[in-house]
Amino acid sequence: MGKGNSDLFKEILKRVSRTFYLSLNVLPKDLRRPVGLAYLFARAADTIADTRLVSLETRLEYLELFRAEFRGNGPHRIREVKEAMTGPQKIPEERELVARLEECFAIYRTLDPADRERIRDLILTITQGMLMDLTTFPGEEEGYPIALKTRDDLDRYTYFVAGCVGEFWTEIHMAHRPSLRGWDMAEMKKRGVRFGKGLQMTNILRDLSRDLRIGRCYLPQEDLEGLGLTPADLLDPQAIARVKPLVQDLLQVTLAHYREGWDYTLAIPRREIRMRLACAWPLLIGLKTLALVAQSKNLLDPAATVKISRPEVYRILLRSLALVGSNRSLTGYYQALSERIALR
Repeated sequence: MGKGNSDLFKEILKRVSRTFYLSLNVLPKDLRRPVGLAYLFARAADTIADTRLVSLETRLEYLELFRAEFRGNGPHRIREVKEAMTGPQKIPEERELVARLEECFAIYRTLDPADRERIRDLILTITQGMLMDLTTFPGEEEGYPIALKTRDDLDRYTYFVAGCVGEFWTEIHMAHRPSLRGWDMAEMKKRGVRFGKGLQMTNILRDLSRDLRIGRCYLPQEDLEGLGLTPADLLDPQAIARVKPLVQDLLQVTLAHYREGWDYTLAIPRREIRMRLACAWPLLIGLKTLALVAQSKNLLDPAATVKISRPEVYRILLRSLALVGSNRSLTGYYQALSERIALR
C-alpha cells in the first residue's frame, strides 16, 4: 500500500471515527483494506447527506450520484460531487475525506470483485437509510421535529444504517478467514444484523436531544402518543420524566440486540483474537454508554453530553485484552456491565 493510501486509511479514518478505528486497527491485516474502505465510503455518504450548508434537494441529488457510482449505471459525476461538497464542508477531516473520494474509488476498483460487490451492496443499503432520513424528516430549518411512525419503521431504519453492516461483516470475514468456514452463514448474518441494530440504537438514545434539534425524532410516534407526548414536547428538557418509560423500554430492546451481538462474538474461534476484540470492543463500550443513558436525568438537554471518557475506553480495551481468550471471563465482564443498566 502506497504512502498516500496509508494516509487515507490511517490518518483520515482515525480522525473521522475514534471507536471504529480501534476495531479496524485490530482486525487481521487482510481485512483492514476492504473494511476500512467500506467505512470511509459510508462516512463520505454521511457527510454528503448531513452537510447543512447546502439545500436538501442538493444533498439528495449528490447522494444519488454517489450511489450511481456504485451501480455503475450513472454518468460518473463523482468529481462534481467532490467539488460541490468540499466547498461548504467546514469540518477539516470530513472535507479531506470528500476531497479524496476519487482516490477511494480508485482503490475500490483494485479490490477483488467479490469484495467490491460486498462493499457496493453495503453502501447502497446504508445510503437507503440516509435517503430515509432526508425524505422523512423536515430538516433543521423547519424548526420542529417529526417522528418515525412505528416501531417497525424504527427497526427498518436501524437495519438500513447499521444492521446491514453485520451482514457485510459476516460475509467478508467468512470469505477471508478459513477458520470461519464452519459457521452457518444465514444464522450468523441474522446475529450480525442484531449486533448492528443494537449499536445504532445506542447512538439514537445517546444523541436524542441533538437529533430533535435538527428535526429528527427516532422515538416512534405511536409510543409517544401512548404517553400523551408529541415530538415537539421533547424539545423541553423537563419532558424527560414523562418519556423515561419509553427510553427504558427501548434500552431493553437495545440490550436484546446486544445479547445476539455477544453470541456472535463468542462464536468467533478463540484463535481469531483480533476479530474477537474487534467485535467485543464496540459492545463493551456501548454498554458503558447505555449505562450513562440509563442514569441520565438530562437526556433531553442539548447542553448535556452522554459520552464515556477516553481513559474509560482505554480501560475497557486493556481489560478485554486480558480476558479475550476465555469465554467465561469475557462474558462475566459483559454481564457485569449489562447488569448496571438493568438496575437503573
